[in-house]
Amino acid sequence: MNIKEGEVFLVDKPLHWTSFNVVNKIRWKIQKTMRVKHIKVGHAGTLDPLATGVMIICTGKATRRIEEFQYQTKEYVATLELGATTACFDKELPVDATYPVEHITRELVNKVIPTFTGEIWQVPPVYSAVKVEGKRAYDYAREGKEVELKPKLLVIDEIEVLSFEPPLLTIRVVCSKGTYIRALARDIGEALGSGAHLAALRRTRIGDVGVEQCSDIESLIQHIEQELLKQQETTGDQPVN
Repeated sequence: MNIKEGEVFLVDKPLHWTSFNVVNKIRWKIQKTMRVKHIKVGHAGTLDPLATGVMIICTGKATRRIEEFQYQTKEYVATLELGATTACFDKELPVDATYPVEHITRELVNKVIPTFTGEIWQVPPVYSAVKVEGKRAYDYAREGKEVELKPKLLVIDEIEVLSFEPPLLTIRVVCSKGTYIRALARDIGEALGSGAHLAALRRTRIGDVGVEQCSDIESLIQHIEQELLKQQETTGDQPVN
């Protein structure tokens, strides 16, 4: 294991952790074990706290590959709760409006969902890191200020219904970089003549990296520590202060 030359770690992000939490935990373990003050650690693609799944973590010179990973196709399994919306489009904030769902049948779902394949225009959530005049959109939202976000052209390669048990609709989505699945949930709810927000989200793939190849964070931390200590014992290298 050569952290400075560059390592790529595959993590199954835990629920409620931010992407920064994951990076910070790995960086802290590396710095503590190697006894170094600075080491480059970054990730390829943010996941919201309420999302789980594939995160690619790069260290040292491998951080140069982050952009390469970010532009790869991503796959998600998303569960939408129909008939209710929230300001952030997921469950981080309470429901702010409810809508009828009695008219939503499996036939309607099967008719609407395919319309979201191909190139689509999507307005990002107001609770997002999109910059508007040098400031993050979520900062405006938290201050109660309205901000106009411009739609972005995205590509949805595949979208399919996995299950429909009203009010829950679970879909699999294969999409391009920059797609907000929270915003997709909003748009699907509107297209169904109702409202919707994201009840659960799991990123199952980035490029060729599937979630089955990923380690849980605690196992990865233990592996990193063991490998670095073993390396120090084998080579006789002393930690660098």
